[in-house]
Amino acid sequence: MKIDHDLALALRLADAAGDAIRPYFRSPLSAERKSDATPVTVADRAAEEAMRRILKAEVPRDGIVGEEFGTEAGSSNRCWVLDPIDGTVSFMAGRPIFGTLIALLVEGWPVLGIIDQPILGERWIGAAGKPTTFNGQEVRTRPCRELSDAMLATTGPQYFNDHEGDHFMALAARTDHRRMMMGGDCYNYGLLASGQIDVVCEAGLKLHDWAALVPIVEGAGGTMCDWNGEPLNADSEGQVLAIGDPARLEDVVAALACHH
Repeated sequence: MKIDHDLALALRLADAAGDAIRPYFRSPLSAERKSDATPVTVADRAAEEAMRRILKAEVPRDGIVGEEFGTEAGSSNRCWVLDPIDGTVSFMAGRPIFGTLIALLVEGWPVLGIIDQPILGERWIGAAGKPTTFNGQEVRTRPCRELSDAMLATTGPQYFNDHEGDHFMALAARTDHRRMMMGGDCYNYGLLASGQIDVVCEAGLKLHDWAALVPIVEGAGGTMCDWNGEPLNADSEGQVLAIGDPARLEDVVAALACHH
């Protein structure tokens, strides 16, 4: 099957990225500031370069979108989306909760996704028509009977503008907010797929931040959408929800909208 061939290629990309990243972890590494003020290190660039080399050799007709080196148009209906280190701040702080994100989009829809944590040796894999796995074992999101029981996670309040922050806090107030988790980037979505977290709410994400997460969350029984409950696509504005129990979707959207 074609998806199996693509998955094998994606696993090679993850291995190559991990090989590029590990030598720099907890080393005296300096960072530069990109135009959007986010940090980037030599490890981010080395990992993306390693993945791009493989793609150009193996699937030269496919497009590539990468966080560090931009977009290369392809001549097929397929596009690989790469985030070499999602969670560069955690990486720079020596916290092993960052991840390499690899996605394959076909006609604009994510059909394959990997979260790879190269320090802990943890890997979530999602692919169309297949159950999500964590280190080779199938995983499932957990049921959540009431929104008030939900454990909510987000990377940090600094990523919301004032308006978004008000809406996020409205959602937080309706969850089990004493267990709310801050920090984690893509790692939170892997934990949600494994049944450890119930809801992840973010804003300001770009395609490379979320494309790989959709097959992983959905293949584990969860749902991903924007803050209005609409499916994510390349034109989405970056307000992203991951919900482990799809029965809570309307509750989460309603809670977010309560300031309108």
